[in-house]
Amino acid sequence: MSTDRPDVLHGTLALMILRTLDTLGSLHGYGLARRIEQISGNVLQLNQGTLYPALLKLEHLGWITSKWGASENNRRARYYTISRVGRKQLKAEADSWSRTSAIVERFVKASEDPA
Repeated sequence: MSTDRPDVLHGTLALMILRTLDTLGSLHGYGLARRIEQISGNVLQLNQGTLYPALLKLEHLGWITSKWGASENNRRARYYTISRVGRKQLKAEADSWSRTSAIVERFVKASEDPA
């Protein structure tokens, strides 16, 4: 079963959410999902079943906060903002991802080298 759009790798959605909120400030869930998709070059597609449980978890951990407000089209929407603790966690998540991706890159390059 192959698709043109890859799944979000486990553990990376929190990093993408935190980075987006840190860069753009407060966003509602729909806007956050569309921005992550846009940054990915529309390769990733986030649905409500993926995004909202992640937002609830991040809020429970204290990495983000939320409050109700009005969206651009005057609909009631929950706006999410990165917290001070979330900014510290963002640095830790980014550092961890850099280390992990460097390790995986070694394997990719090693498999390209003839034995």
